[in-house]
Amino acid sequence: MFSGIVEGTGTITHIEELNDHTHWKVELPSGSESGVEIGASVSLDGVCLTATSIEKNTIGFDLIQETLQRTTLDERKIGDSVNIERALRYGEEVGGHLVSGHIMAKGTIQEIKFPVEQCGGHKDKTADIRISIPNSLIDYIFEKGYIAIDGISLTIGKINEAGEFNLHIIPETLRRTTLGMKNVGDCVNIEIDSMTQAVVDTVKRTMHSEGN
Repeated sequence: MFSGIVEGTGTITHIEELNDHTHWKVELPSGSESGVEIGASVSLDGVCLTATSIEKNTIGFDLIQETLQRTTLDERKIGDSVNIERALRYGEEVGGHLVSGHIMAKGTIQEIKFPVEQCGGHKDKTADIRISIPNSLIDYIFEKGYIAIDGISLTIGKINEAGEFNLHIIPETLRRTTLGMKNVGDCVNIEIDSMTQAVVDTVKRTMHSEGN
């Protein structure tokens, strides 16, 4: 399990296509590799992966085709940045919300706005980001509800009639994660809050059984 509080961004340094899977090497932010062992869970852009090799602060991961096809990792290339989070340890503070690292679908960034004019670069501003998602997830989207975008725990803002939702991103999140590098049209990994999913699915089943 993860908290959705991204530690920083890592860099993909190696991609190797093998017979039945793809092998990646990712250089983690300085210090993030401390205590990582082979078999440990690490979240890359919200996808839970298992460390298969360790060379100083460069960690190897094996990705099967199912993982690549369901997530944005299939679009990544050498030199790209990915959000990094180590798995939660018992007793640690959960600053965001519980995230499993199991991606449900991909969303698409429809709009990025910087509502306040500020001096400095792209990452020194707040941002409003509008994201569209598949129809199958719309029932789980609520204003002020939790959602994980590329592994980042965020609070949902306004929702429009098309089922698109807004996110209000602070400068620290833009600096610490890959959201500050995104453009309109980019895809992102979506994980719905598990508690929201459980409640919605339970209500659906109850209404269905009462209607029969």
